[in-house]
Amino acid sequence: MSDQHNGPAHEGQENHRDEHDGHERAGHGHHGPAHGGGEHGEHAGRPANRLRKELPAEVPAPAPGAAQEPAPRPDDAMTGRQRLVQGLWPPRVTRPQLIVALLLFGLGFGLAVQVASNSDTDSALRGARQEDLVRILDELDSRTQRLEDEKQGLEKQRSELQSSSDQAAEARRQTAEKERQLGILAGTVAAQGPGITMTIEDTKGTVQSDMLLDTIQELRAAGAEAIQVNGVRVVANTYFADAGKSVSVDGNKINAPYRFKVIGKPQDLEPALNIPGGVVQTLEKEQATVSVTQSGKIVVDALRQAKQPDYARSSSR
Repeated sequence: MSDQHNGPAHEGQENHRDEHDGHERAGHGHHGPAHGGGEHGEHAGRPANRLRKELPAEVPAPAPGAAQEPAPRPDDAMTGRQRLVQGLWPPRVTRPQLIVALLLFGLGFGLAVQVASNSDTDSALRGARQEDLVRILDELDSRTQRLEDEKQGLEKQRSELQSSSDQAAEARRQTAEKERQLGILAGTVAAQGPGITMTIEDTKGTVQSDMLLDTIQELRAAGAEAIQVNGVRVVANTYFADAGKSVSVDGNKINAPYRFKVIGKPQDLEPALNIPGGVVQTLEKEQATVSVTQSGKIVVDALRQAKQPDYARSSSR
C-alpha cells in the first residue's frame, strides 16, 4: 500500500517540474527507484537522457575582465626591415620605369660634370693674382666692345641691303669690302690705321721666342688687327722659334731690337701691354728695355703670298 501511494505522488511531482526545468526532472528520475521501484526509475530516466542528447555542449563563458586577444598573423612576426626588404626584392621594374631611371641618371651625371667644371674655373680665378685678374677684366671689356662693333657693322650692312635700290650692286660692293678685310687678316694686302709702335731692346740676349709669342697673343687679345715684326707679317699660323741668340719668325731670322707695328685701338693696345704682371714687366725682368708709342697712322706693308689650300674648298655654290 505504501509503494502504490508514493508512486503516483512522485510522478505528479516530476511532471510538474518538467514544465519548468528539464534538468531538475531528470534529477528526480534518478531518485525514483528509491521511492517507486525499478519500473518507475526507468520511466523517469528516459526523458532526461533524450534531452541531454539534443542540447549542445556547454561552453564556459569568458571572465568579464579578460580581453580577447586576436590570433597572431604571420606578418606580425616580421620586423619593419624584413617587410621593407620583402617589398623591394625581388625588384619589379617595368620598361617605362627603366627609361625614366636612365634619363635621371644622365641628367644627374651632366649636372655633376657641369658643377665640377665650374668649380675648377672658380678655383683657378680664386688663386689668380690681382694683376692677372685686372688683365682678364681688361681683355673681356675689349672683346665685348669688339663684338658690339661687329654687331653694329652687320646691322648696318643689313640695312643697306634692305634699303638699296640696286641690291646686286650693293652686294658686290660689300663683297669687295669683305675681300679687302680678309686680305688684311691673311696678310696678302697692306694695311694702315691708328695703332702703336713697340720696340724691345735686348742687349743681354735674354729675350726668347716664347716672350715674343706672348706679346703677339696679348696684342691680339687687346684687338690688334694687323701686326708686323721686323718686316715679317704676323698672321694666324705664324710661329716663333729660338735661333741661337736671335729669334726666327716663320723661318725668317730676326735680330734685336724687335720692332712691332700694330694696327688697332691705341687706347686698348698700350694698357694691355703695361698692366701689372703683363708683357712689359716680364721683359723688364729679363733686363730688356721696352718703349711703346701711340700713333694715329701705322703702316703695315709686309706681305705674305696667298697660299692655295690643299684640301679645303669653298662650300658655297
